[in-house]
Amino acid sequence: MNIVNVKDADLRKAAENGMDEFVKVFVDATLYCVGGQLNADTMGMLNADQITLLAYHYLQEEVMDGGFVQLIHNGYGGFIFMNPFAKAVREWGISELASLVNKARSLYYKHHEAIEKDCSDEEFMAMFERYSGFDDLDDKFVENEETWTSMVAHYIDEHIDRFAEITE
Repeated sequence: MNIVNVKDADLRKAAENGMDEFVKVFVDATLYCVGGQLNADTMGMLNADQITLLAYHYLQEEVMDGGFVQLIHNGYGGFIFMNPFAKAVREWGISELASLVNKARSLYYKHHEAIEKDCSDEEFMAMFERYSGFDDLDDKFVENEETWTSMVAHYIDEHIDRFAEITE
């Protein structure tokens, strides 16, 4: 397993700039460790907490930008819904996020094949109306994202050794 390294100075600077920057330092270092790509080959280089952190990163990035439909269309649905991500964030103490992911999972299983198909921009935009069952879930994620990111930051801070080795 590769060791993710975070420089102490980078960590201190990020902590001064808030929870988003604190989490980002660990996400960036973890992505660097796997050459910028998390896939079947690179997953074995990381532990469960590091993989969960990257899953949260992709979930946050995609849902904040274009909701669960975009997350699924861009190929992250299987990673989020077909792995124990919800269980992991529940173990991190973020039960409300776990529940939201579990609700989205049922819609994912029902619609993912159609959402994942290649399509034009116009067809993609029409998906938001066609799969409006995700709307309330998107809204709930956006409403709670700041709180959940804060909880992720707190979990990392309390279990820092599971995420990275802090170097000079």
